[in-house]
Amino acid sequence: MLISTKGRYGLRSIADLVINAHDSPVPLRTIAERQGISESYLEQVFALLRKAGLVKAIRGSYGGYVLTRPAQQITVGEVLQALEGPLTLANCATEGTMECDKMDSCLTMSFWKELSAKMDEVLSTTTLQDLVKKENPFSTALNGEEGED
Repeated sequence: MLISTKGRYGLRSIADLVINAHDSPVPLRTIAERQGISESYLEQVFALLRKAGLVKAIRGSYGGYVLTRPAQQITVGEVLQALEGPLTLANCATEGTMECDKMDSCLTMSFWKELSAKMDEVLSTTTLQDLVKKENPFSTALNGEEGED
């Protein structure tokens, strides 16, 4: 599995939104400038995030984007799935997929299932707040928390 540019830029940009929102909408233009990403490309990315219900657009001169839920309630998995679609390592490792002709004798299927389960666990338990705290532990932008000196 390879996360596309859309997934990488989208996750980076929504993390930027978390850090810089300060209870007000963040213009896409400023996210694009800070992240060095084309604004027109980010429009496509944020359209997918909006369609997934993760962000909403606020119109007007003080408009921009805001999260639809607090950062601690949106997982990295939700963001990547909105941008990439289903995240799978191998078709046989996903529940409900069609069976292959080697299912009864496959020596690696249990490995793929275990690896997929670990990946799903990380994606579903890591929130945007967790992601931003790991990258910016002194940020005061997260829920009004004070950073350490």
